[in-house]
Amino acid sequence: MSSPAVQLRARMPRIAEAAVERARLRVVPRRQARAARVPFVALVSLVLLGGVIGLLLFNTSMQQAAFATTALEQQASTLTARQQILEMELDVLRNPQRVAERAQAMGMVPSGTPAYLLLENGKVLGEPTPATPANTIRLKARPPAKPAFLDPDPVVNRVVAEGPTAAGLAGRGAEGRPVTRHAGRD
Repeated sequence: MSSPAVQLRARMPRIAEAAVERARLRVVPRRQARAARVPFVALVSLVLLGGVIGLLLFNTSMQQAAFATTALEQQASTLTARQQILEMELDVLRNPQRVAERAQAMGMVPSGTPAYLLLENGKVLGEPTPATPANTIRLKARPPAKPAFLDPDPVVNRVVAEGPTAAGLAGRGAEGRPVTRHAGRD
């Protein structure tokens, strides 16, 4: 019998031939697998249409927000002006001169001299006096006296009519009495 090495060598070419036979390239028929164009075009069109509609909606919402902002800013400025007016009115109402005038109009007068009570021993310090209308304080200054040259005595001119003519009635009033004229007040 032959040795195992010889047998292996004899088998080798057959195994190699079988491997070469399997490894050979052969021509495979080509498949015509083209992608359909209609779905792709429809998809691209839908994406573009969705983008345009989205931009329109975004622009519309931004415009609405701008209008709302403008309206709120106008309302804020109106409320700020109203607050300032109310603060000015409050300042007028809190004016100490006005408060004192209102108190006097209601019959209030400043208090008299107060007395103090010591809590330790119960003694009264000072002599209390009641508030009377005589304690009223002048709140407004007296108006200044008018100089005499601004308030002169009236000058009376009497006109005697000679007859019932239009020239004779010129110095008389509606009742036929003489008209009194003041100097410097014509």
